[in-house]
Amino acid sequence: MSAEPSVSPSRVGVWLIGARGSVATTAVAGCAAVTAGLHPPTGMVTETGAFHQAGLPSLSSLVFGGHDVVDCPLPKRAESLAAGGVLPHDLPSAVSAELATADREIRIGGPLPGDTRTEDVLVEALAQDIRDFARRGGLARTVVVNVSSTEPVPEGDALPASSLYAAAALRAGCPYVNFTPSAGLHHPRLASAAASSGLPYAGRDGKTGQTLLRSVLGPMFAQRALAVRAWSGTNLLGGGDGAALADPAAAAAKNAGKERVLADTLGTVPEGETHIDDVPSLGDWKTAWDHIAFDGFLGTRMVLQTTWQGCDSSLAAPLILDLARLTARAHELGVSGPVAELGFYFKDPVGDGPAPLGEQYAHLIGFAERLRELAQPPDSGQPRPGHGDPEGTSPEGTGPEGRGSEGTGPEGAGSEGAGPEGKGSEGRGSEGAGSEGAGLEGTAGERR
Repeated sequence: MSAEPSVSPSRVGVWLIGARGSVATTAVAGCAAVTAGLHPPTGMVTETGAFHQAGLPSLSSLVFGGHDVVDCPLPKRAESLAAGGVLPHDLPSAVSAELATADREIRIGGPLPGDTRTEDVLVEALAQDIRDFARRGGLARTVVVNVSSTEPVPEGDALPASSLYAAAALRAGCPYVNFTPSAGLHHPRLASAAASSGLPYAGRDGKTGQTLLRSVLGPMFAQRALAVRAWSGTNLLGGGDGAALADPAAAAAKNAGKERVLADTLGTVPEGETHIDDVPSLGDWKTAWDHIAFDGFLGTRMVLQTTWQGCDSSLAAPLILDLARLTARAHELGVSGPVAELGFYFKDPVGDGPAPLGEQYAHLIGFAERLRELAQPPDSGQPRPGHGDPEGTSPEGTGPEGRGSEGTGPEGAGSEGAGPEGKGSEGRGSEGAGSEGAGLEGTAGERR
């Protein structure tokens, strides 16, 4: 019988839901490319100066695995993305070993067609996959990140696939990030589990294109006292996103976050709708148009039109790496509950925080300052966040000890009862932490 691998404080797991999709493949390949010095970390906010010495796990320390219901190996998926211009043409061969290593850690998710397992049995199976991953890799902790296809808004009491995976993350004692508009931890049946788990979580619905731009333009109109009369938009999407969002119910879930950004930044809901069209020939690329009608001085009517053309996977992948590193560090320091400081990355962020992108960035930088302070020895002579900060970007209460929620300090994140029905959970490490908790009466898998 082989010896159990020792836990390394420098190895951090990233367990991806939808692990063989375009975003996940780009994140794994990109992490390997940046680590090897083949490409710069463009788009990674955590690689900017504000996060230096913040104690984040290094890119080289990240270990990837995940769940999916498709069987296309990551190396083959990377070749397909390179053929479509998403990845550099020579990258799949350059990082083939890293892709193959991650692919060996991907397990079949669920529920699969005809699956008769109860929710609780499914959740336990998914959680055990995560625990086994952490044990095999000797990981200090594992962050679960949902990058699977968008689900319709759930109806009734049954947990959708995204919520089953979220419940499995809690049961395995893992921090959770929902990069999709799907329910995840937002389902009412998981509210108690999330609150009592003692784990940090963030989400939902990453903003990478049209909504990112709206979170900048909305505050501009409000701050310049220009009255927005109507704001209409159209999205043309290909690939898996386009196919998933061809379902009107899934599109409605996606558009809810886009509309919330306008309401929160403008203070009112303008006329107009946002439409999403599936254009398979676009592949992993997307085009977004916005038509904004507004009034100027003396009622002069004007229009601003914008066009955003981008590659969704390339826009999202660096954010996935950012969020995995930031959430892992928050978990290490004992942060629990919704990490509102990560609202910078999301259309519909958890916790209380601002909607304008500039204000969200200031909160994120304040969080980085807190992390840096906690990473410094007491006698290091480094200035405390908010003291000697030349740009004044460290808002009150944005750090691990000041987020306005109980148990967010390094010594206050432990909790019992990490499940809707209150099965206890102690500890937060990936390896067996909380493995007896996060019980509901049942929970399950994912859809692609």
